[in-house]
Amino acid sequence: MMESVYIETTVISYLVSRPSRDILVAAHQQTTYEWWTSRRQEFECYISQVVIDEIQAGDNTAVEKRMAEIGNLAVLEATIEAERLTEAIIDGGAIPKRAIRDAAHIAVAAVNDIDYLLTWNCRHLANAQIIRRISVICNTRGYSMPVICTPEELMGV
Repeated sequence: MMESVYIETTVISYLVSRPSRDILVAAHQQTTYEWWTSRRQEFECYISQVVIDEIQAGDNTAVEKRMAEIGNLAVLEATIEAERLTEAIIDGGAIPKRAIRDAAHIAVAAVNDIDYLLTWNCRHLANAQIIRRISVICNTRGYSMPVICTPEELMGV
């Protein structure tokens, strides 16, 4: 059975955005492209309505590119359980209320027992201090938290 990956919005954005002049961002874009073209097919890949809502914002040309890339990805439901877990993550202080969509990404992935949450959001998602707090909240409510990582960390051996 293939492992599962929830692909968060930043990964899609890095995949289709114009090449950056910032060397770190450019490296992330390249790594994202390499993961997307060489590793994605090795996983069952998912998104949620939260991802769709986020990628539909902004420049129309960019929106079209982002939407084209997610066309064949399965969409996970935002269930009552996911909404409750989102609230628990916010109420527990793991993620600030202004970043409720970030909490929703984690909740949808956890409730659906996804193995990995792939992101470039290192402020609220791929952040060791926050991950520890979120893990406690998920475990207390009976959910296994997905491994939150960047495409670089999921390139394989």
